[in-house]
Amino acid sequence: MKICVISDTHDRVELLHAAIEDAKSRGAERIIHCGDVVAPYTLKAIRQFELPMDVIHGNNKGDLAVLGQLANDPESLITYHGRDAVLEIANKRLFMVHFPNYARAIAQSGEWDVVCCGHNHRCKVEQIQHSEGKGSTQVVNPGSASGMGRIQPSYILGDLERMEFEILHIPEPELAPYKPCGD
Repeated sequence: MKICVISDTHDRVELLHAAIEDAKSRGAERIIHCGDVVAPYTLKAIRQFELPMDVIHGNNKGDLAVLGQLANDPESLITYHGRDAVLEIANKRLFMVHFPNYARAIAQSGEWDVVCCGHNHRCKVEQIQHSEGKGSTQVVNPGSASGMGRIQPSYILGDLERMEFEILHIPEPELAPYKPCGD
């Protein structure tokens, strides 16, 4: 199964949609959002992509009550987990947390196949050795989907069967042409 790992969208709806559209065209079947959505309204329109989304909040929490309501909508494909999440997808154990320092520490435990994080807007895929020296865990940070700080917006496409993770740049979204005022 392929997943789209994304983080730090910071209300950039057009970039979030461009990333999901690109990931879906590459075979993604699920979205993992590692926090800093900020305003929950940015997630309302993802229903059009027909992909389930797991989301946690980051340090820019936004309106958590509305995020909870959105996730509780029976037609929603969003599962809101709070500050972190434990997932099993395609027989792989995933942990989601916003902060990279926590992600690396959690990866050392050896309990997880993949730990997903965000926060620092730096895309990176790394192998973290288990503290007992037997094996390793992939830590994936998709960087920022928002383009904040003049950083190229990015996400990660992960293939859980092959345990391969690719950092991809989000294509520039196509914006609808402006209509003249008064029309």
